[in-house]
Amino acid sequence: MTAVEGAVPLRHENLTDAALREVEEAVRLLEAGRLVGLPTETVYGLAADAANDRAVRAIYAAKGRPADHPVIVHVQHRADPLRWAARLPPSARQLIDAFWPGPLTLVLPRRSGVAAVCAAGQDTIALRSPAHPLAQAVLRRLHAGEGGLAAPSANRFGRISPTSADDVRAELGPALALVLDGGRCAVGIESTIVDCSGAAPRILRPGGLEASALAEVLGVDARSLQAPPAAAAPRVPGALASHYAPRTPLRLRSAAAIDADWPAAAAQVGVLALHARPPGVPAGAQAHWVRLVAEPAACARDLYAALRALDALALQQIWVEEVPPQTAWEAVRDRLRRAAA
Repeated sequence: MTAVEGAVPLRHENLTDAALREVEEAVRLLEAGRLVGLPTETVYGLAADAANDRAVRAIYAAKGRPADHPVIVHVQHRADPLRWAARLPPSARQLIDAFWPGPLTLVLPRRSGVAAVCAAGQDTIALRSPAHPLAQAVLRRLHAGEGGLAAPSANRFGRISPTSADDVRAELGPALALVLDGGRCAVGIESTIVDCSGAAPRILRPGGLEASALAEVLGVDARSLQAPPAAAAPRVPGALASHYAPRTPLRLRSAAAIDADWPAAAAQVGVLALHARPPGVPAGAQAHWVRLVAEPAACARDLYAALRALDALALQQIWVEEVPPQTAWEAVRDRLRRAAA
């Protein structure tokens, strides 16, 4: 799925017997209050029954997540959002019809008495319907299709989000009752978050859907969606200055600066670039240069896996080539800026 394709049509459920058994086991564990690693099209989630406050608090404990940092509730694509939301503004209905299931999270007024722990005490709730078939299979069975899953990214708070089941097991394995393996995530970065709780929709976090696609559906200028939110805007995931970060210090640099300094630093520095490495680098250091496709959706898909690979090499620094200034790169630019902070 690219950043502008919109909602992903869900194919008829066609799970193997083994996959079906794993899905049913995941539902059993979730309904019993356990934590499960869940694939989505964006990143892997650390899932718990959103209606079980104790289970949701276990997510916060496993991640080391601050209690005032809300989590997104994931619902099946035919679910009624008003089970969680107090009202559904017309703009939210338009976006749901166009982009669910898919990488779009909507912030809505929260229904009183519902999912207070997920909302971190706020009077808003963040809802999303993931496009991954395994995620939807779980949601169709959870509490007979009426349930929701709190499912922030399955990593330690502030670190690189996981895009494979192996990433999840390596980072949070002991905390999980089960990890569903749905392959590598197709989008690779988190969902776009749109606040629909106020007078006009506003993007609070760029992500898997571009502002231009949202604006086209809403019939507005994309710039109006990107206006700075009011001081009272809801808190949302991924909004801290430092986030999505490797343990290795990360610097954003121009392609020219990287090429000039790379030969002398090749043994100690990893590079994530959109262009080929310069000649003259020692053979042993060639693996420290990772080239990504210079196209926004492809780059986003592979970004976190590439950062994890470099982070595992115990280098002194990671240099990342600055991405182009076009708006299509905004989500990748946002992740890299926070990773460098």
